Amino acid sequence: MTDNERHSRLRSVEADIAKVKEIESTEQTRSPAYTLAFQDTDFLRRDDMRPVRLQLELLKPETMLNEAGIESTVVLFGGARLPEPGVEPWSFRNEQQRESLKKNSKYYAEARAFAERVSRECLARDGKEYVVVTGGGPGVMEAGNRGAADAGAPSIGLNIVLRQEPVPNEYITPELCFNFHYFAIRKMHFLMRAKAIAVFPGGFGTMDELFETLTLIQTERMERMPILLFGEAFWRRIINFEALAEEGTIAPEDLDLFRFVETAEEGWAIIAEAYGL
Repeated sequence: MTDNERHSRLRSVEADIAKVKEIESTEQTRSPAYTLAFQDTDFLRRDDMRPVRLQLELLKPETMLNEAGIESTVVLFGGARLPEPGVEPWSFRNEQQRESLKKNSKYYAEARAFAERVSRECLARDGKEYVVVTGGGPGVMEAGNRGAADAGAPSIGLNIVLRQEPVPNEYITPELCFNFHYFAIRKMHFLMRAKAIAVFPGGFGTMDELFETLTLIQTERMERMPILLFGEAFWRRIINFEALAEEGTIAPEDLDLFRFVETAEEGWAIIAEAYGL
C-alpha cells in the first residue's frame, strides 16, 4: 500500500468542514471551544500560538515554491524610496532629499536591467533557476520584478505587512507573491535558495538584509556566493568597511565577501564567472 493510498483512506479536512456546517446549532456547537482548531482564528492569534504561526510562515511559501519547482534564486535588496528615472520621488522631506533621490533613480534602472539579464538565464532553465526575488514593494523591489517581467520570466515577491507599502508591486508573478508577518521568517526565505545577492542603495531595511547575509557567510552558516553592492560611491560614503577591518572588528579577508559594481552587465558577469555560465 502506497502512502497516497493510506492517506486517501483517512477522512479529509474538507469533509469535516462540510460536516460541521450541517450540524444543528446548539449552545455547545456555538461555543468557541467546539470550533475545529485549524479554523479557529482567535485561537491561532493567541500569543502562545506564535510558534505555530512561525512554522506556518516558513512552510507555506516553501511548499508553494517547491510545487512551482523553483530551485534557485537571485535576490535583489534595495531602497523602497528610489523612484523610476523621470518620476518625481514620493518620500522626500526636503529639497536635498528630493535631489538625492532623483540622482539615485539610476539604480532603479540598473536594478531593472540586472533583473532582466538574470531572468534571461532563468528562462533558459525553464523558469526554475536564477529566479528573481525581491521584497515585493516599490523602488528597487519594483524594478527587480519589472525587469523579470520585461524578460517574460517569473519572479517572486516576499511582501510584509507595512503601513507605507500596503500593496505588492504589479510585476510580481501572482502565484509567487507571498505576504509575511514575521521579518525573521521572510529573511530566511530570501536566502534559502539564493545563488547571488544584489544590493542597491537603500535604508535601514537594506542595511539589515546586507549585514545579516554577510554575517551568515562570515560565520559559515551559509555557503559563500556573489554579494554585489551596486554603486561604490554610495556604499563607501555610507559605510567605512575598511575602518571595521582596521579596528579589528572584522578580519581583513572579510572585505572580500562582497564586490562593488556599477552596471547590470558587470554584476551579471561576476555571477556568470562564479557559476561557469
